Amino acid sequence: MDPRHAQRRELIILLISVVGLSRLLDGPLLWLTAALAGAAAAAGAARLLGDPNPRATRPEAILLPALATAASVGALQVIPLGVLLVPALAAAVGLIDRVLRFELRLSSRDHEATPEDRVSALAAALAIAFLAFVGAAAILPGGLVEPGSGFSIGRPAPIPEALLLVLALVDATVAGLLGFRVAMLRERSFRAALFAAATYASVVAIAAAGVRAIALPRLLAPALLALVFFVWDGVHGAPPAQRRDPRWIWQTVVLIALGIAVVAWNLALPR
Repeated sequence: MDPRHAQRRELIILLISVVGLSRLLDGPLLWLTAALAGAAAAAGAARLLGDPNPRATRPEAILLPALATAASVGALQVIPLGVLLVPALAAAVGLIDRVLRFELRLSSRDHEATPEDRVSALAAALAIAFLAFVGAAAILPGGLVEPGSGFSIGRPAPIPEALLLVLALVDATVAGLLGFRVAMLRERSFRAALFAAATYASVVAIAAAGVRAIALPRLLAPALLALVFFVWDGVHGAPPAQRRDPRWIWQTVVLIALGIAVVAWNLALPR
């Protein structure tokens, strides 16, 4: 049996213990806990992926496990204390385990990532992005708008501008790191991947400020931000020939139209 199997299991047990206990915290301590949990996941993933050759570990390979763990800390805040925590923690275990398995699979290969690997990375990135966007909004006071609270276009945001800026910066940082990991599977150079990450961060930051200004209720704003991440990945990640493919263009148009329709539908709800 591969000794890294036992190491992965022990790492997941440690991380999910921290994630579960974090549900008892609130306020600024949650930011610190999420950061420390992410750092522990990064260190554990680096050790796991670097065994037996630490120098062979790719630095970007620790991003998905670290962000999945940190995002789980924040997202767990929307789950009330009780039996619902059990499936929520099980889902967190599944996500962390999946990204660790994915990175282990990539680390054992000598060739470049396949299209299937890129699809798997994007799927994991979307799940992590959604959880991270939910978690950031849940930790900030007033970050999640409750349905029927009376906020709408033209009215002040329910959180101060400083906190709105923090929310946009956190969302942008998450999008940038996830975008960098996804881009490293397709770009030929570190500089190109870094530029791609900056574009992911910029687009999501603008979208985060926009959707928060119109006060979309509860989890709809994080879902819309995840949709923005997905659409931008399609726009930025496709090769030039594919971007001119009518089928690809129509798929992108449909996704954008869906996002607009979701926003319009929520604006029509009684406030």
